[in-house]
Amino acid sequence: MKKGIVIKSTGSWYRVMEEDGKERDCRIRGKLRLEGIKSTNPVAVGDEVMFEIEENDNGVIKEILPRKNYIIRKSINLSKRSHILAANIDHVYLLVTLVAPQTHTAFIDRFLVTAEAYHIPVTILFNKVDLYEEEDLVVLENFMQIYKDVGYRCLTISAQNEQSVAFLREEIKGKKVMFGGHSGVGKSTLINTLDSTLDLKTGKISMSHLAGQHTTTFAEMYPLKTGGFIIDTPGIKAFGLIDFDKSELSHYFPEMRAVIHDCKFNNCQHLQEPQCAVKEGVESGEISAERYYNYVTMMEADEDETYRKDIYK
Repeated sequence: MKKGIVIKSTGSWYRVMEEDGKERDCRIRGKLRLEGIKSTNPVAVGDEVMFEIEENDNGVIKEILPRKNYIIRKSINLSKRSHILAANIDHVYLLVTLVAPQTHTAFIDRFLVTAEAYHIPVTILFNKVDLYEEEDLVVLENFMQIYKDVGYRCLTISAQNEQSVAFLREEIKGKKVMFGGHSGVGKSTLINTLDSTLDLKTGKISMSHLAGQHTTTFAEMYPLKTGGFIIDTPGIKAFGLIDFDKSELSHYFPEMRAVIHDCKFNNCQHLQEPQCAVKEGVESGEISAERYYNYVTMMEADEDETYRKDIYK
């Protein structure tokens, strides 16, 4: 048995990098799909696996080693199954743009909730700031302040400008980091800028929808010349939550988590209950009204219906 790390998933075959750096195409044995795994992709990019080599020099994955974390969302086919974007992540960089395309706080908050649930630190990178008009910069500052106040690190960048992103090269050295966000926010462009040995395909913005064309079909992990890995994920239009106990949802909003012990009722859901510290925080301005609105939407929504609207609108 050999040990390796999954660097690419195409749905049925997996590219695995062995400990000595050699890469090999592997498949999974049938039983592995049936052992209580509800995900559409039982093996994800970033997984550490044990595999055996076949006579044709390909491999068969026999075991997935325990994951320290992962980013997961509802499968795009609207079933009760999930899709794991990536596993064993040291840090996530969520790319956000206010124009071409526009990223809404509802998407950001769903992404952040999932990262909080699995204890994955997130930095929010506001990209394409070189394209912003003066009025856009005012909106940007307000947007960033919402997340700075919560405690998230927020930075502005221009992915095509090497000086703008030079700090990231040192920051990600030796780590396994993931870039996430909508299609068209500049993930592939940023990765190409960070490592000149990489040449990821980038797409143009669809002017009819001001949305990105999907250029990354499957998640893929690229070894960096400085050490470590970058995980590039397909552009995400919608981010459906899955396997969440709604009674615990407020725990994944740091600003709510800080005050929920002051609510009158231990099982307060922060909706209609009296003497709720979260609602008082919203009224006083200490908690973002927009973030609270997104929380209420998550609490009250039928996730399948919400996700369907996001996908097909």
